[in-house]
Amino acid sequence: MTIQTPLNRLDGLIFDNRFVHELPGDPETANFRRQIAGACYSRVLPTQVSAPQLVAYSSEVADLLDLSPELCASADFTQVFAGNRLAQGMEPYAMCYGGHQFGYWAGQLGDGRAINLGEVINRRGERWALQLKGAGPTPYSRNADGLAVLRSSIREFLCSEAMHHLGVPTTRALSVLLTGEAVIRDMFYNGNPKAEPGAIVCRVAPSFTRFGNFQILAARGEIDLLRQFVDYTLRVDFPHLREPSPEVYAEWFQEVCRKTAAMIVHWQRVGFVHGVMNTDNMSILGLTIDYGPYGWMDNYDPHWTPNTTDAEERRYRFGQQPQIAYWNLGQLANALYPLFGEAEPLQAGMKAYAETFDREWQRMMSGKLGFASYRPETDGELITELMVLLQRVETDMTLFFRRLADLITDSDDEVRETEVMALLQDCYYLPEQLTPEYRERLSHWLRQYRERLIQDGLADAERRQRMNAVNPKYVLRNYLAQLAIDKAEQGDFTLVNELLDLLRRPYDEQAGKDHYAAKRPDWARTRPGCSMLSCSS
Repeated sequence: MTIQTPLNRLDGLIFDNRFVHELPGDPETANFRRQIAGACYSRVLPTQVSAPQLVAYSSEVADLLDLSPELCASADFTQVFAGNRLAQGMEPYAMCYGGHQFGYWAGQLGDGRAINLGEVINRRGERWALQLKGAGPTPYSRNADGLAVLRSSIREFLCSEAMHHLGVPTTRALSVLLTGEAVIRDMFYNGNPKAEPGAIVCRVAPSFTRFGNFQILAARGEIDLLRQFVDYTLRVDFPHLREPSPEVYAEWFQEVCRKTAAMIVHWQRVGFVHGVMNTDNMSILGLTIDYGPYGWMDNYDPHWTPNTTDAEERRYRFGQQPQIAYWNLGQLANALYPLFGEAEPLQAGMKAYAETFDREWQRMMSGKLGFASYRPETDGELITELMVLLQRVETDMTLFFRRLADLITDSDDEVRETEVMALLQDCYYLPEQLTPEYRERLSHWLRQYRERLIQDGLADAERRQRMNAVNPKYVLRNYLAQLAIDKAEQGDFTLVNELLDLLRRPYDEQAGKDHYAAKRPDWARTRPGCSMLSCSS
């Protein structure tokens, strides 16, 4: 067996850069804002920064890229992933795409502050695209500066890795760096701009292709290029499929629909709300992409959105994410229709989404509740009642399901009542909401739940192990991310790295870390960054 040693220099990375080699690019090389026709990307260089400084890096992502710890700690790593130097083989570019934003067609969008460095082939033959977010303006920046600030960059870095370790399909993050530059942002668009520390995240994924990449070509009537892009996507991102044909196109669209459904089910499982489910933020690989104003639900509320821009309509609220994903897939289907000439294959894909989501959601909820399998004759009603109970009073979703795993099925009724209420007490934000009527309704549900568990015949220890494998103890609660940001803005990166380490094992009991699993403190209920966020980043 050959032992593969990690790289000790970035110029040793192997790039194939098929995106720019196999798809047409913008012939204009000057970096100014413009509409791009007949091209899938524009070549652009990252903006040089004055004093880059490493905040943190992911050792797991470094390993994916064959990078040694020594290399990641080097000055050259900092220079390259701040955009100050191109390693050998890098061919930077920004993608052209469009999209529906909050339900309305927005026309050309594109990588307004993301610059792709190229696609690396690692020593296992895996292909990883590297992308700098916040590395300066591109032709797609419109009226923006193409930069990013430290607060949003830390949130994206930590969340990308947290989601991966939770088992949620996601893009990854290699590093987050300070640039040494000040960036002006009006955090809540209320006329109070201020200077914030600039930062850059290096995002990593097999592909950053979005629904919007196809939409813009269809909207412009560039059908030959649309077909070329789809064929490229099949070759590179779906190599297990056969050579392009109408039948393979249909098979591919169904796979996209199923992958998207699986991703949304995972979001629902862990209580994650994306916040900006525009079609340009939907990955063709079913990966969570673009961590803007996202959030984890503290108290279960299907109407909650973390995005201040969406505060009135709540289009992207937690409970509507499955329907929005379906709608977004419908827009992708509209864009692909010229390649099919008939609706039936696309409708089959949409049906596959609905069927996959329903099946996987039932399986997911069965897992969260510790059932051996889903029984439609009883479990649908039981789950529906639980969702009503969780919403009726402010109940911490993460804590509730984690504590529920500790329920004992073989104690007598009187002991059960006392034990269960004590077990769940810390899950409630406002104990005064626990009226006698509510307690009785909860007790009734718990009795039915216990009877359902007994029917499965699983030992409590086995059930607890199953539940704790899908119900995390630790998630990146909004207030925890904000505490890390507060320290980082003062030059202290220890909490960023501590949270990164904590979130590597979100399902495990970790000695001395219970305070990170506690419910949101009262001071964080309305504090900016801990409740809702804007798109200003």
